[in-house]
Amino acid sequence: MTTHIDWTGRVGTVWAEEWRRTERAFADLAPRLDAAILAAAPAGAINALDIGCGAGATAAALAAARPDAQVTGADLSPDLVAVAEAHHARANLSFRTADALVAAAGLAPLDLIVSRHGVMFFADPAAAFTRLAAATRPGGRLVFSCFAAVADNPWATLITPAPQRSGSYVPGPFAFADPEAGAAVLAAGGWADATAVLTRFSYRVGAGEEAVEDAVAFLTRIGPAASRLRDAAAEDRPALLARLRAALTAQRNGPVVDFPAAAWLWTARATGETV
Repeated sequence: MTTHIDWTGRVGTVWAEEWRRTERAFADLAPRLDAAILAAAPAGAINALDIGCGAGATAAALAAARPDAQVTGADLSPDLVAVAEAHHARANLSFRTADALVAAAGLAPLDLIVSRHGVMFFADPAAAFTRLAAATRPGGRLVFSCFAAVADNPWATLITPAPQRSGSYVPGPFAFADPEAGAAVLAAGGWADATAVLTRFSYRVGAGEEAVEDAVAFLTRIGPAASRLRDAAAEDRPALLARLRAALTAQRNGPVVDFPAAAWLWTARATGETV
């Protein structure tokens, strides 16, 4: 399980080093999330927060499309925030190294909260969404993406068995895979009209003349395969790596290695009340 400390240190550093490959992986999903954000965003001058902004692409897209918005991207990783600041400069856009819940309270009242795969790591999601609602104006909007079921994301089980559902929340990439559980968390936290739209996209893990090796380099640093290899006994790693390379070779299509993937695009409205 990835923790707060991981994101401020080792994990955040790796993601900052791999930000180009990560952006490429989400390139097919990003414009659809951006469109959902713009469709939900209130009219007029708004105050918006991007949770777990990473390298800043989602916050930057919103700031570019809505020059009347003041957009702040928050991330626990100082390395990721440095990447965002280096690549996205706009008068109505800023980034800060901060816990999203602390940032939200400091920016309140917010009109819009967005996130691309940044809400799945809350230790206590019910408490987190309650605090986010408290920092949002009644009627303010929430838009975020998260991975759907593991079965719809085969890149996640190349060398790692699909996790067995325990019935309890576990922070991580698939923490909000169950839309019924997600809807219950949002409703309890003071969010109404919660809607999840299943969105299928291509998850690109490798490209170029050495597409398979490019994919190996990416997936051995980020994601379930990377965690499996890191946690495996030294004597087991060569076989796991060979299995990963074989799966990627089988998936290669010319100069790219793409996997089918699926995400939920969530939208909700702050009520000003909690259950």
